[in-house]
Amino acid sequence: MAVAGAIELPDWAWERADVRQALRGRDIGAVFRYVQRYSGASQGRIASAVGMAQGRVNEIINGRREVSRLDVYERIADGLRMPDDARHLLGLAAGREKRSSGAAFDLTAFPEVVRVYAAQNSAAEEIQQQARVAQELDVLAVRGLGLIGLNDSLLRACLPRELGGTGLRVRILLLDPDSDALAQRAAEIGESAESLAGGVRLAEARLRALADTCDIQVYRYGTLPTWRLIRTDSTMFVGAFDRGWEGHESATYKVIATPHGPLFRGFRRMFEAVVEGAHRTV
Repeated sequence: MAVAGAIELPDWAWERADVRQALRGRDIGAVFRYVQRYSGASQGRIASAVGMAQGRVNEIINGRREVSRLDVYERIADGLRMPDDARHLLGLAAGREKRSSGAAFDLTAFPEVVRVYAAQNSAAEEIQQQARVAQELDVLAVRGLGLIGLNDSLLRACLPRELGGTGLRVRILLLDPDSDALAQRAAEIGESAESLAGGVRLAEARLRALADTCDIQVYRYGTLPTWRLIRTDSTMFVGAFDRGWEGHESATYKVIATPHGPLFRGFRRMFEAVVEGAHRTV
């Protein structure tokens, strides 16, 4: 569907490594700057195309404001006439014509997805707030050091609870350091299998030290990691693993439980299935 006032970039612009990196990082400020460079569009022209005020576009370009809402990502993609591969890098489904025909899966169509963050660090404060008051915490990771294994990791300070306070059940799934899947994952991210396996074992040792502060269970799984999950009660923060990037670099989707929504229940069912097939070490 043509968008009135949309900006057209040449195909080669969307294929440039710098543009693709900006899309993968959900760095809309950089995307707008590349649009200016490769199309000659002014800030006012970009604002008109994507349905924003010019002042808002200026703030985004200069790093004073970030984009996090899915509907805004969609509006930007439509206004810049992004091809489908560019949309996918941004975390969106194919163009509206394909979605209306049912040819593509559109994550943004689900009301369970209430927010998308550019990467884990953008969601860090909210994840920590949720974890501090949660009764249950589930984590599916690779080595888990950045999430929970080190003193300064994202969730470490959220775990100990005062005696007599609310209890906390924690389940951590880490990639089996002796598995073929770990060797494959190490190759995907350009790390030695020995280094990656050592990180998993270090995380296990550090998590074992928490056994007196909360109900903690640590498991090893042996399949190639695809999804990265953090569940705090009825809220999940979901990212993805792929060749060449770590899970914390992925866009992070905030997914909440709803009475009839399939995503939260599907991800939770997947987590339970991985636990069933895993080996408990702590």
